[in-house]
This record gives sequence, structure tokens and C-alpha cells, in this order.
Amino acid sequence: MTEKRKKKKTIEGRAFRLLAVLAFIGFWGAFGFWGTRGTPAEAAGIEERILKAWTRSEERSEGSGIQTVEIEVTYYSAEYIEALVRAEAEKNLWTKDEEERYRYNLLKVLNLDERIAFHVSFNTTGTPVYLQPFDKHLRLYVGKRTLEPVDYDKRFNFKLQGRRDGMIWFPRYDEKTGKNLLEGVKDLRLSVSGSISQATTRAGNLLFVWDITGDDPSILNKGTAAARLELDRLIRRLEKLNADRAGLQKQIDALDEELAAIDARVDELQRQ
Repeated sequence: MTEKRKKKKTIEGRAFRLLAVLAFIGFWGAFGFWGTRGTPAEAAGIEERILKAWTRSEERSEGSGIQTVEIEVTYYSAEYIEALVRAEAEKNLWTKDEEERYRYNLLKVLNLDERIAFHVSFNTTGTPVYLQPFDKHLRLYVGKRTLEPVDYDKRFNFKLQGRRDGMIWFPRYDEKTGKNLLEGVKDLRLSVSGSISQATTRAGNLLFVWDITGDDPSILNKGTAAARLELDRLIRRLEKLNADRAGLQKQIDALDEELAAIDARVDELQRQ
């Protein structure tokens, strides 16, 4: 074989190996890196479906067309939160650290260790709506329990016309027993009073329902964001315990002073 033919064969062999490597990388990118979630476009589609699955909406109009009210409510389930984080990370091309920071800040705002969180959006056309006090129009049915909001976006107390959105929080634990109110519960039902506007009065209360049997809150207890939140909780707990101990120490010091005074008086009386 001539030197020229050997060189040509070597180049062809290298080209073939390069094409094989590129083909493998393409295969791995489609089926290995993305796993069961498929391509980036398919993954985005999956996240979008999950996000929509936890959102409920209803639109009502006053008979003469003077007023129309559309309400959209989202329950912050564990599945929704994870889908939201993934969607934002993919959209913004975040690194893993950036994704964890976003997850940490989101979970910190939602305060799911103590609260049940919802996002509410109003879109009102025509005559304005007056919701003050907004919390009096809301009830959350959790099993046999009826809960009132413990906090909400105070902007809902102002005249509402056009679009406005914000958060609502309900208690997650029973004040007396400390039991998690979501344990063993199959669904959540959020009721918004029909008296909030002319458009909703005739048909009565608006009811938004979520099936939560398939939601797994434990998936939020993983990663660096969960570790940071646990550290925050432990620091707050230490601060509370130290404050409680300081208060008890003052009581003990006061008792010790009184005991010392009594002992001194007893000794004095016994010497007489």
C-alpha cells in the first residue's frame, strides 16, 4: 500500500470515529441526559402541564354586563413548586447553585413549615370590586376543619379594578395538638364568598377544589435549599429556647431571693 493511500485511509478512519462519537453524544443528549423527561421542549411541556394542573379559575359576569370578575387560584403543592423551579431554571439557563438559591428563596417566602399557601389573581372589568376585609371572604375546608386565613396580601383590601394578584396563607397545624392538618386529607376546598361583587352575588360562593392525595411534600426536603431552611428553623428554635430559658432564669432568681429572705427571717426569729 502506498504512503498516499495509507494516509487517506487514516483520515477516513478518523472521520468515521468522529461521526460515531457525535452520533453517540446526540443519542445521549436525547435519551440519557434528559432521561424520561425527553428533550428540553418536551420537558418544558411537562412542566407547563404540571403548573396548570394545580391552578383553578372561574369567570362570572353581572347580568347587564356592567361587571366581569375572573378569579384564578393556585395551590402551592410540592409537585407544583418543583415544576415551577425546574421551569424557571430551564428558562433562565441557571446553574445548579442558582436553581437551589431560587428554591430556597421561594420556600422561605411560602413558609410551608407553618402555612398552607395559595396564589390568587383577580381580573375585574367594568365597575370596581371592594374586598375589604379580604380575609373575611375566604374559607378553606380541610377534611372536617374550616380554616380562616392567617395572612394575606393587604393590597386586596383596596379598590380592585383590572388585574391584581397576591398570596394567601392558612394555618398548617392545629394550635392545640400541633397536628399537621393536611395529614390524611384527600382534598382542599377554597371558598370565596359570592358577596364580593355584583358579578358573583347571584350564583353564590365560588369553590375551588384540589385533589392532594398524590402530592408528596417530602420531595421538598432534599437538596441544599432544604438544608438551609432546616438551619434557619433550628436557629429560630435556639433563639426561642434561649429566650424561654432567660425568662425562667429570672423566675428562678426571684424565687432564690425570696427563699434567702425567708431563711434569713426564720434564723432571726429562732435566735430571739
